[in-house]
Amino acid sequence: SYCLNDMILEKPHDCSWIRTIGPIKFKNEPPFTEKYFSQIVDHFNFNSMGNGTFNQRYLITEKYWDRKNGPIFFYTGNEGDIWDFALNSGFITELAEQQRALVIFAEHRYYGKSLPFGQESFNIPQVGLLTVEQALADFALLISQLKQELGASNCPVIVFGGSYGGMLSAYMRQRYPNLVAGALAASAPVLSTAGMGDPRQFFRDVTSDFEGYAPECSAAVRGAFQRVQDLAEHQAYDRLQSAFALCKKPSSPGDVRQLKGFLRNAFTLLAMLDYPYSTHFWGDMPAHPVKEPEAESASRKNNHSRASVASPQACTEIELCYESNNVTDMFPAMTFTPAERLAYCSKRWGVTPRPGWLQTQYWGDALSTASNIIYSNGDLDPWANGGVRTSLSPSVVAINITDGAHHLDLRGSNDADPASVISARKTEANLIAQWVAMERLRLK
Repeated sequence: SYCLNDMILEKPHDCSWIRTIGPIKFKNEPPFTEKYFSQIVDHFNFNSMGNGTFNQRYLITEKYWDRKNGPIFFYTGNEGDIWDFALNSGFITELAEQQRALVIFAEHRYYGKSLPFGQESFNIPQVGLLTVEQALADFALLISQLKQELGASNCPVIVFGGSYGGMLSAYMRQRYPNLVAGALAASAPVLSTAGMGDPRQFFRDVTSDFEGYAPECSAAVRGAFQRVQDLAEHQAYDRLQSAFALCKKPSSPGDVRQLKGFLRNAFTLLAMLDYPYSTHFWGDMPAHPVKEPEAESASRKNNHSRASVASPQACTEIELCYESNNVTDMFPAMTFTPAERLAYCSKRWGVTPRPGWLQTQYWGDALSTASNIIYSNGDLDPWANGGVRTSLSPSVVAINITDGAHHLDLRGSNDADPASVISARKTEANLIAQWVAMERLRLK
């Protein structure tokens, strides 16, 4: 979900002049064991790879598991190192302790250490096997095999995920209901990424977050971007390099456009991670970073590490044609139309996007016939209005979290949590317990 820079900028992979940070260090790691599973490279074509395999990483803990009656909580990994998600999804282990569950965090193919072709994984044509369908099949096979190995054939499985991972959790329940009894899809923009909705919504909502704290903020940001443009028009590239601590001096309008994209994404990251306490998910963020003047600088340093992670999928299945216009939002007018997407994807990945495929494959907004899915969203999250905000049936439930940022409900309990997320987690826990009980009866 976080590949906007890579798709909108003119030089998507020439980012040497943007300063980045090193890997994040964590304390008090949860009690997971890191393991590997021999995963099929291509689940759907028996000729291309035969039965070739790669090592898919997963994390597992039996610390809380009641082997006789406990469920399996399975996190559908998204675009990044699986440890990052395990270390920032404490609600799952807290709930596992309450409901005596086995916990598994599965890494998404092509990320972290789960590289089907090693260092050549992102080459063409090898990258062609980075698809939603292949990832779901990976998770389905891993669940099936681990249940067999662990003697857990009668243990109900609940899947969890946040953002793109939340989309995958919902899709797992839709695609493999024989394996998955229910899904918590947190901050899952299943509608906007399927090409549904207003392309102006995303950056309009980022702007609203800042205006909510300070109405004058949007005018200040507009003025700052105009100053960047003025310096660029006078080719004052030294000033831009100094002002933004760039490792390499910009030298063209294309570089300036890329800089604007990174700055826009820095504000986006602040809105997404506007948690009520300091976090270390994508770098070090203070509490309520939207309020903090120093946070934007930290966000600029941190945002590149996630900038290009999902771009191959965003050129095939996932539609991210979002735009800013400087009218309904505070950012420079920067479009990313379907035509621009086609041109970029053809040049960068040698593929033609398939508009509407997610609507066909995963039902678009016709989700009322699904069952046992929670769609949770926080109203501070710019991705929220690209997801399901209204309950569609007694078992397809929308939970809206006041003062909630990006999948806040998946994070572990904190004294600074708003009452809304505490209530949301209780509702989620109750629904999941019901689904587990129903599935246990079915399996028996």
